Amino acid sequence: MDFTPTEAQAEARDLAARVFADLATPERLRAAGTGSDPELWKALTAAGLVAAVADVGLLGLVLLLEEQGRATAQVPYAATCVYGLLAVAAHGTDEQRARLLPGIGDGSVVVAGAFPAQQGVRPSARGGLTGTVPVVPWLRDATHVLVADAGRRLRLVPLGEGTAVEAIELTAPWSAARLTLHDAPAEPLGTAPEAGDPGAYADVLAVARTAFAGLQAGVCAGSLARAVAHTNAREQFGRPLATRQAVQLRAADAHMDTEAIRVTAYEAAWRRDAGLPYATHALTAAWWASEAGQRVVHTGQHLHGGAGADVGHPVHRHFLWGRQLDAYLGSGGEVLQELGELITYGS
Repeated sequence: MDFTPTEAQAEARDLAARVFADLATPERLRAAGTGSDPELWKALTAAGLVAAVADVGLLGLVLLLEEQGRATAQVPYAATCVYGLLAVAAHGTDEQRARLLPGIGDGSVVVAGAFPAQQGVRPSARGGLTGTVPVVPWLRDATHVLVADAGRRLRLVPLGEGTAVEAIELTAPWSAARLTLHDAPAEPLGTAPEAGDPGAYADVLAVARTAFAGLQAGVCAGSLARAVAHTNAREQFGRPLATRQAVQLRAADAHMDTEAIRVTAYEAAWRRDAGLPYATHALTAAWWASEAGQRVVHTGQHLHGGAGADVGHPVHRHFLWGRQLDAYLGSGGEVLQELGELITYGS
């Protein structure tokens, strides 16, 4: 294994870090409320940081999402890259790639994902999709949604005819909404038979879990960095809080948890880019992101003392994102059960 970024990956990561640092400021995040920041999205796409994912691969995307997580930047970056660019590139037809990838790259096409498979969504008699998806993150920003229906078939649904979007609020401010489909036009992703393509579904779900684990690594790193800065500056009884052994041990545990999330996400992403089996590795990364992620963001908030209880403090955003990512695409217990079944039965 070699997780050393390529020159292209490192350049994309550094550029993303600068864009997020310049534009995902606490003031702009407060102004965005629970929605996204359209100016930041324009800046990312204008810099080529969406289109670049086609070249830097899943490991490159994980590196980029770490930077988003550090800033808790409110843009549909992970969703569009996972459910849009990477899904279409890997499983779409030549015609779909030619039609959709340019728009995804320039930001005019934004894709959300109705994942995991939605048992309440089924093909209608006329070939569309009918049903309700209770929660779809970033749906309010989307032009399309990739739906995994009850048969694990992947369908790309343009928002408009036959669709209704009702805004809802999640723990994290992710422009989420409830999606209702009434015989909505839906094109199959790729040329999968009507029975569905479990391989395509499994790949997109594993890619999503890996990518969002990378996002969680960034959220945790940002939370811990804030906690370190606070405990070094804050004095109690004439000494910085950071000199207290209990604080040091708590921060050290959070650092090790963050590194575990990061390295397992890197391994899963690297294996996919190398064409190696990675299903168990994606589940391992998702488990660490869930179990360790919630520990780290709790630590970040607790080490801020009373300031950590202020919902307006920047560290609280990391807490909210970390808790949302804790359960997104499967809680730790659910992912662990799935991993055990995969190891035991191989499917």
